[in-house]
Amino acid sequence: MDVREKYEKLTKLFISKKMLITTMESCTSGLIASLLTDTEGASAIMKGAYITYSNEAKVKAGVPEEVINKYGVYSKETAAEMAKKCKESFGAGIGIGVTGSFGNADPNNADSVPGEIHFAIAYESEVVTASKSIPVQPSRYEYKLYAADLVADKLLSILKEKGITN
Repeated sequence: MDVREKYEKLTKLFISKKMLITTMESCTSGLIASLLTDTEGASAIMKGAYITYSNEAKVKAGVPEEVINKYGVYSKETAAEMAKKCKESFGAGIGIGVTGSFGNADPNNADSVPGEIHFAIAYESEVVTASKSIPVQPSRYEYKLYAADLVADKLLSILKEKGITN
């Protein structure tokens, strides 16, 4: 199943279960929210999302500056805060936070490791985090798509564990 099919499956599942989902995305620049809303009827499950490409945007969206200062903007801890804050902000059942670097190192953040992403999925009272190294991709869009696929796989796995999907 390709990444677009995974998100179509997720969106249809969320519609059928009346589950709200939201995202706070940095390196994926809203691609996950876009993939979720490519399916007809997605407005029932996606009330909004954040694209927080800069540290300042993350802080304005509710990520504690202390977390960024202590762990770095490119960390599981920051991704977890992103997931929790967007979930809380939109009153959603699921929040996804994604941060990382693609291609070159970020000159504004010393913790930048090209090709490394950190993401988190806040569901119920739990937050599941993951860090992955993405192999070199031919374009920034391919990096984003690869990252979105990783998030979809993790989300499908969590839902399966919870007995929400088979």
